[in-house]
Amino acid sequence: MSELREKAKQVVRRLVAAGHQAYWAGGCVRDVLLEREPADYDVATSATPEQVLELFPKAVTVGMQFGVVRLLLDGDGIEVATFRSDIGSADGRHPEQVRYTSSPEEDVGRRDFTLNGLLYDPLKEQVLDFVGGQADLKAGIIRAIGEAAERFAEDKLRLLRAIRFAARFGYRIEEKTWAALRAAAPQIQQVSRERIRDELVKMLTEGAARRAFELLDESGLLEILLPEVARMKGVEQPPEFHPEGDVWVHTRLLLEKMEQPTATLALGVLLHDVGKPPTFAVRDRIRFNQHAEVGAVMAEEICRRLRLSNAEIERVAALVKNHLKFKDVPKMRASTFKRFISMEGFDEHLELHRLDCLASHGDLANWRFVKEQRETLPPEEVRPPRLLTGHDLKKMGYEPGPRMGEILAAVEEAQLEGELRTPEEAQALVRRRFPPGGKSRRVPATSRRKEK
Repeated sequence: MSELREKAKQVVRRLVAAGHQAYWAGGCVRDVLLEREPADYDVATSATPEQVLELFPKAVTVGMQFGVVRLLLDGDGIEVATFRSDIGSADGRHPEQVRYTSSPEEDVGRRDFTLNGLLYDPLKEQVLDFVGGQADLKAGIIRAIGEAAERFAEDKLRLLRAIRFAARFGYRIEEKTWAALRAAAPQIQQVSRERIRDELVKMLTEGAARRAFELLDESGLLEILLPEVARMKGVEQPPEFHPEGDVWVHTRLLLEKMEQPTATLALGVLLHDVGKPPTFAVRDRIRFNQHAEVGAVMAEEICRRLRLSNAEIERVAALVKNHLKFKDVPKMRASTFKRFISMEGFDEHLELHRLDCLASHGDLANWRFVKEQRETLPPEEVRPPRLLTGHDLKKMGYEPGPRMGEILAAVEEAQLEGELRTPEEAQALVRRRFPPGGKSRRVPATSRRKEK
């Protein structure tokens, strides 16, 4: 038994010893029955929040109005919720009224799906099943508890949760639940963007992203939440580069091939070709001119809409903007190549390229080349220390300003090209090409740099 599971068992033991009913509830029960280790444990009890606080004085009240108390046990958190029945829903998320009850069956009746409506007594090792959840687990079915339309009306986020559970476990959504889900799809806009973002990120990173997004599409939710992605459907691609089919087919293949991606990589995979539909053109062949640049702007807008952090937005936009650059690596100058592989989070760029290739033409030559170069190039060659600084240039008689930035950039490029090794060589280049007080002496790139 894991340490967290033992702590959850002790919470139940203390509540029962004080004369209350107490059970593990929700997803942790589902995971235990599926022989998966739960990430967290929730306890449902007949004890009121005040009674829970008497037994656990160090507890934190996180949702007293809903009867929820959070216990902090040596760094682990366990939520304890009082049995309740919810009445109405004013905003598609919170009940209009909460009424405590002593009935575990009544408490289960307010929950979302039968597989999450199971209770477990860890002291007696018994399952309490008032909704047929065990049978649905065995049959692989996502079924709403009671009337599906009512459950979705109570919390619109359940529309996404149904799809996420179906994809994650490989289950099918029961017919009445599916019909109610599709009918309620337009109401998803009542849910906060942060909650939508969290569900979408889970869909992308839990290991069944392709199926999740196919269900989003079939339910009508994709068109509402990510219309830019929905527009990928039917957008043809040149068969010599994309024998797999249109942009939507290609994107789904990438989603399927992801292996434990970060949230930013997963979003980069989803959106890497989002610029193709608006740039589609047929001339001598199908073309998507500047789709990476257009897509980066679109990806930034989508991520901002989903309330991602600025750092996450920048990373996803960079993944989209730079995903085509791998085709140019064999002919890049040394300086360009070193800057390319020095980009922040380059491992994600490299993995996106690998997936992009596997989901299209299958040629991994450039991926292998970049991977080998990263593994063999010494770090001091890829990101060498500066040979000159602005302070050094001042000593040489140069005034601060745009010209100083131009000089430092030229020194850096020559250094990355392998033309400069010492500060003395850098100073000589500066005096030769940038005479103090004069104009820069331009030297054609082809005459001063070797082609990589």
